[in-house]
Formats: sequence, C-alpha cells, structure tokens
Amino acid sequence: MAKLNPYLNFDGTCEEAFNFYKTVFGGEFKGGITKMKDLEENNLEGMTITEEDREKVMHVCLPIGDELLMGSDVMCEQRSLFKTGNNNYISVFPDSREEADRLFNELSAGGEVEMPMEDVFWGDYFGSFKDKYDIYWMINYNPEDV
Repeated sequence: MAKLNPYLNFDGTCEEAFNFYKTVFGGEFKGGITKMKDLEENNLEGMTITEEDREKVMHVCLPIGDELLMGSDVMCEQRSLFKTGNNNYISVFPDSREEADRLFNELSAGGEVEMPMEDVFWGDYFGSFKDKYDIYWMINYNPEDV
C-alpha cells in the first residue's frame, strides 16, 4: 500500500517555514536541508543555479509521527508560475517501481506531466504532474524505503 505525504512549495521562505514547523512538531530534518547550490555540487549535467537561487531550499523533510512533511522553494525561473493553490503536492510513495508507473500513468492521464518517471540523482525513481482536476502529484519510489 502506498503512503501519502504533503509536499509544499514556497517562494523563498521554505527554510524559515520548516524551522517554524520544527519548533511546533519537534524532531529533526531527515537528511538535513538540501540547497539549490547542492545541485551544482552533485555535478548534474546542464544545471546552472543563479546566484539568487543558490541558498534556496531544494528539499527538506520533517518526520511528523509516521508521516513526512516535505517542501522546497521555487527557482526564480519558475516564480511566474508560483501561485497560492499550486504550491501543494500530494507525494505518493508506492511499494514497487511497477506500482509507481501504474499510479503515474493512471493519475496523469488527461493532465500535464511536469517530469516523467525517471531515476533521479538522489537515488529514487520519481515523476511529477498535474492531474486533469488541477491537483499536483509526485510519485517517488525508493526501494530502500520499502
């Protein structure tokens, strides 16, 4: 059975917001806070991070009970697309790669794919899209989490 977790996007205030959430819920960030500049440091081909984006949050994850609250900042080039309402994703963690593909294909049918399912640099099999009802989803399979 897949797990569901909220994923929040911010326009430069992710770190501040998650530090606040941490004071409310307690605990520690899973894997720390990854910044946009870390993309370049991981030698991703074709990734150029603007000076303005370097200190923005690429990913942060706060365990709350058995669930995860996750988030990131949008990059400057995406700022025009950022609006309240499209800054929330439902992140699904399926139990298998096959289930990840099935969920991605069925939920994205009639919608808009942002990123097709592919192996990504953080070691997961990942894709994202907006469904035909304008709901944003992320499918994230990691065999080590199963």
